[in-house]
Amino acid sequence: MWMSPPRGRMRAHLWAASVLLLSLSVASPAAVDNPQDYTADEAERTAVDNIIFDDYRGKGCVDDSGFVYKLGERFYPGHSNCPCECTEDGPVCDQPECPKLHPKCTKVEHNGCCPECKEVRNFCEYRGKTYKILEEFKPSPCEWCRCEPNNEVHCVVSDCAVPECVNPVYEPEQCCPICKNGPNCFAGTTIIPAGIEVKVDDCTICRCHNGDWWKPAQCLRRECLNSQTLS
Repeated sequence: MWMSPPRGRMRAHLWAASVLLLSLSVASPAAVDNPQDYTADEAERTAVDNIIFDDYRGKGCVDDSGFVYKLGERFYPGHSNCPCECTEDGPVCDQPECPKLHPKCTKVEHNGCCPECKEVRNFCEYRGKTYKILEEFKPSPCEWCRCEPNNEVHCVVSDCAVPECVNPVYEPEQCCPICKNGPNCFAGTTIIPAGIEVKVDDCTICRCHNGDWWKPAQCLRRECLNSQTLS
């Protein structure tokens, strides 16, 4: 004789079957491809696009921090900006003529409408060395330099006179060459002193040109005297 299952057990079977069908419908590819599932997402995107932000045009002005200022009110839009006045067309800011910064300024602060120089270099640099303002120095024997107040170095190079000899020498710590043995000139291959006649051999007497040391010496040949040997 067939007997129907109790009602509580039947309800449990029906509930399990419903859960199974629901799981299959969620995992079904057809459900994923159904465009109707995107209706809510499209609605959310439309809602975001339709958000209305506050518009202060013609009513006020907003600074960098989000503060709102009334028309006619003066304010600073940012930390390092010039003051502005709020108008119906937006902020109208002051544009003063700021003083020029020192060309050797090493520290500039932007805490106001115009930048300010807070530190100026008070020395000069020349060939890897530093010098105080108005300090004079000689980087080489031929140069005389000074550190100017504008932090620039001005130098003067010595103009050496032409030496009056054919064998000038350079001494340490001296810029220009000097003639240690005085003025001279060439007589052939021999160097003779200027200002006197010099007998370069038994038959020739030479003399340097006055002031024209670079010219060869003037030489005169005379009759040679044969030396006699006393017996």
